[in-house]
Amino acid sequence: MKFLVLYWLSLVGLATCLLTCSSGDHGEPFSLTNQDYKRGEMDLQHGMQLFNRHCASCHDFSENGIGPNLAGLTAEVSKDWIMAFIKNSPQMIQDGDVRAVQLFEKYKQYMPPFAMFTDDEMEHLLAFIHKFSNAERRKTNDRPGGLLNPIPEIIDTSPLILVLEEYLTVPPSSEVAPSTRINKMNPNAGGRVFLHDIRGKMYEVHQDTLTEYFDLASQFENFVDNPGKGTGFASWAFHPDFSNNGLWYTTHSEAPNSQKADFALPDSIRTTLQFVLTEWQTEEPLAKKFSGSGRELLRVDMFGGAHTFQEVTFNPLVDKSAADYGMLYLGIGDASMGIRYPEMCDSFSHIYGSVIRLDPAGNNAGNGNYGIPQDNPFVGRAGAVEEVWARGFRNPHRICWDMSGSGHMFITNIGQHSVEEVNLGTAGADYGWPYREGTFLFDSYANPELVYPLPQDDNGYTYPIIQYDHDEGSAVSGGFVYNGKRIPALRGKYIFGDISLGTLFYSEVNEMVAGVQAPVYRLQVAMDGQLSTMAKIAGHRRVDLRIGFDDEGELYLLTKGNGGVYKIVDCQLSGA
Repeated sequence: MKFLVLYWLSLVGLATCLLTCSSGDHGEPFSLTNQDYKRGEMDLQHGMQLFNRHCASCHDFSENGIGPNLAGLTAEVSKDWIMAFIKNSPQMIQDGDVRAVQLFEKYKQYMPPFAMFTDDEMEHLLAFIHKFSNAERRKTNDRPGGLLNPIPEIIDTSPLILVLEEYLTVPPSSEVAPSTRINKMNPNAGGRVFLHDIRGKMYEVHQDTLTEYFDLASQFENFVDNPGKGTGFASWAFHPDFSNNGLWYTTHSEAPNSQKADFALPDSIRTTLQFVLTEWQTEEPLAKKFSGSGRELLRVDMFGGAHTFQEVTFNPLVDKSAADYGMLYLGIGDASMGIRYPEMCDSFSHIYGSVIRLDPAGNNAGNGNYGIPQDNPFVGRAGAVEEVWARGFRNPHRICWDMSGSGHMFITNIGQHSVEEVNLGTAGADYGWPYREGTFLFDSYANPELVYPLPQDDNGYTYPIIQYDHDEGSAVSGGFVYNGKRIPALRGKYIFGDISLGTLFYSEVNEMVAGVQAPVYRLQVAMDGQLSTMAKIAGHRRVDLRIGFDDEGELYLLTKGNGGVYKIVDCQLSGA
């Protein structure tokens, strides 16, 4: 779209014209109320791809470039007129449309017609323009230099093809789509493999069959699993000595004000729900179905239903002699406060936007229900939350360790609207949110749909080792370094993906250096002898991809919408 779109935005003299003419009718007023723009995540993702491909070389939303700044466009101009202009502006000029003629007289050139856009493509493009346009209008900081496409390089497609095999289907947990909300599949230290559905059920995986192990939803009368993507039975972890002590841990959401929170929001910020960390004492660790009791360790108020409690896990690489043995890690997102209440995030005095580290066997925390390890990095710091191990995350979705040799700790962080990232976990590190997104500056008071170049002073932030922008996806799904024996071609590779699109990527562990972004490669997938995509395999446009592994280190792909679990059984070279 070299001369797209609508140059009237930069012309003060056209203000009167902008408030008249609905779709080419001379002088007839139109109403901008109830303009029907799509808002779905996948629609906006596609619209961004179209904009970056066809429009971004001339237009953005923060300043004039080759073409005008598009800020405020959809609040001032009819959707029908915009659509008609994009499809065939020369024809509108020839037909004498007042606004189109004035644009042509100003710029002395035609914008080429884009009649090849399908109706869906046009809707998605306009949805993206609408969202960014509105965000620019709401800003209070007129920061220049916003980056629509912060990482213009396209991720190369590797010749590697992951061969998938349908492994099992999880029973539906709702008659309303999605049929399941499967979220995690891991083995415990004893080699038993478990999988859970956010709506409350947890299963043990036996070969390719499931048996119900635990129903968390039935344990709590205030349990909620909607609305929002971050509610329900979030995660679980078995103590490394579970086979002997029978201890394991879950996180879940409850209705707001169910009980007094250990970390409460100020009265000026509403509480949408609470998240709870629970310890369970199993009567018989080898039993096929849980029987035992639970006790609450931690309760936190949440402003929003997303970016809440995420991964709960133990370091699998240490033995009983190590200080990290039996210490519980929990990722806590910003609870959707990063834009509206940035002071609540990336703050020593608040728990939000952090990875915390607890000693479940201790009792020196404020509520007496757990311990604060004395080697936590902020212990003794005045005003600091001593549970915090690392901070500056928007949504630390997954935490894992490389069990194949490097010992790296990986923390994935889902971005706002521009950059997805994978970080090396380091005690005491500050990963920057809400002032950084990937290797870019984020300013919640400017246009929050954009990122900006880094300033000279980086304030000591720790930057990711892997990142990609929203041309490639919209929400990173944490993965694992392959640690199986069946597929030698995958050894040494950290395999991860994008939750929404279901795209799979990898980076080489030996190319990872702290503070430097390792190359990312796109993986192909095949099933039943045919190249495919996870969207086709799952039968859903939004894939909702998760990655799991079994007791032998082999990897699995989980797709929420259809409850599908697919095993990676081989890796082939394209053209071989």
